[in-house]
Amino acid sequence: MAYRRTSYAVWEITLKCNLACSHCGSRAGQVRERELSTDEALDLVKQMAEVGITEVTLIGGEAFLRPDWLQIAEAINRAGMRCTMTTGGYGISLETAEKMHRAGIATVSISVDGLEATHDRLRGRSGSWQWAFKTMGHLKQVGIPFGCNTQINRLSAPEFPRIYQAIRDAGARAWQIQLTVPMGNAADHSEILLQPCELLAVYPMLARVAQQAKKDGKVQIQPGNNIGYYGPYERLLRGRGREDEWTFWQGCSAGLSTLGIEADGTIKGCPSLPTAAYTGGNIRHRPLREIIESTEELGFNLNAGTPSGVDHLWGFCQTCEYAELCRGGCTWTAHVFFNRRGNNPYCHHRALAYAAQGKRERVVPKVRAEGLPFDNGEFETVEEPLNAPWVESDPLHFTPDRIQWPDDWPQQPLKTVNPETKFLTQKR
Repeated sequence: MAYRRTSYAVWEITLKCNLACSHCGSRAGQVRERELSTDEALDLVKQMAEVGITEVTLIGGEAFLRPDWLQIAEAINRAGMRCTMTTGGYGISLETAEKMHRAGIATVSISVDGLEATHDRLRGRSGSWQWAFKTMGHLKQVGIPFGCNTQINRLSAPEFPRIYQAIRDAGARAWQIQLTVPMGNAADHSEILLQPCELLAVYPMLARVAQQAKKDGKVQIQPGNNIGYYGPYERLLRGRGREDEWTFWQGCSAGLSTLGIEADGTIKGCPSLPTAAYTGGNIRHRPLREIIESTEELGFNLNAGTPSGVDHLWGFCQTCEYAELCRGGCTWTAHVFFNRRGNNPYCHHRALAYAAQGKRERVVPKVRAEGLPFDNGEFETVEEPLNAPWVESDPLHFTPDRIQWPDDWPQQPLKTVNPETKFLTQKR
């Protein structure tokens, strides 16, 4: 019987990229040393199918800069898996979109990290925003459904409602959102990271946009793994507008239902995880099945639901009432802040709990990252009174008055939510 623990793989097929994003976790730009050959890549496709992968998302770098990328996509489809793609969209012509359609790429996600000036600043290349939307037009023309993905940080957060409008009007069907964290290039630009206490202003904004998206009925908002955690808007955001009983965070799925693959054959339980701490092996040295079945780095979530499933927790997460269910939130987010998993500062419930005590948290850099792909430094937390004056040398401080609300949106409070309401007792 085929091994079926993992079902979804994100495959970085090259680290080469035509953008220079200041928040890029993999520090993409140049090809990795010894990226997989075509024969090795096609063999990996077979191995993925054999272990039970059902969907493969091709990423980079920029995936289409690898010469054999369409051959790989075709092989994924022939093996009975669904092939999707995430791209910056810079340089995808109509002809390329047509080739993608013929290769069987089912859906595409285009990165949009702000309005034009902000997006181009973050992506490190003038014209990248225009190209992203031009690519959406090409995909629409050839019949490939597409969505967008956005990193939320201090530069993009004020523009969030207008970003929604832009991608809605472009025809995006889905929108994956996540908080920028200090990995790779973003570790070197900590000034753009949202502070944990700023989540108190971020989440009401996200909820209002989610309600507008539900009303418009065109874009499905899909929260990433570091969005939410048991605040009053948890079911609204994670439920993609449905708010049913089971739409809430239920723990990290790295190695359980997800798999990350780097361009040189390195295997991790999640594509975002730091390479040094979470590599289970390399397919050049061991079969994929063996790496998945026998390595501790891909099996650290197998004890979920047991007493030992919370042994790794520390700090606030160790004392939290949701500890057994949450298990410290997103492993990637916690690790890149503190160089260990088990204590996640990007938690809405945590920010609310501190606020209820009249306190707030900030994170400050302690150890710099080395400068390698998927690396991280280390931060420390500062607790201070909630109403303490903000740091004068921090001009990017995010507050509600910085949000660029569309003029035609109704000025009304959010429905069915109360910031003081506990997650478990909120209205269903």
